[in-house]
Amino acid sequence: MNFFKIGFILAGLANIGGILLFSKLFTNTAMVEASPTVMSSFGQLMIIVWGFAYISVANSFESVPWLSLLFTIEKLIYVITWIVWFQANDLTLLYTKDLFAGIFYTVYGLNDFLSMLFFGWTFWVTKKGK
Repeated sequence: MNFFKIGFILAGLANIGGILLFSKLFTNTAMVEASPTVMSSFGQLMIIVWGFAYISVANSFESVPWLSLLFTIEKLIYVITWIVWFQANDLTLLYTKDLFAGIFYTVYGLNDFLSMLFFGWTFWVTKKGK
């Protein structure tokens, strides 16, 4: 299994597992209240869908380099959203409401940033080879 294939699988599992764990299987109201637009039940479901999309191309990413660029842009949007949220909210208050929500909002932007770099690198490597 090559590095890139593992990266796509890990990115997908991070999305799927992260949402299921930190949302407590979609029951964590503190997580939704902290960002009702982005982390609504629908938003959480779409994050899981993106995770399955990453996994679905783990074996064929080389033939769809532009999809890696799309994933890069998608992650950039989440990173920017996280930075804006972080500047406008008090994370300590969220921790007092719910530990899982606090941990989630602490790490989700960092995770998305690393995934963004990975997808961008994948695009660059696969596009350069064509």
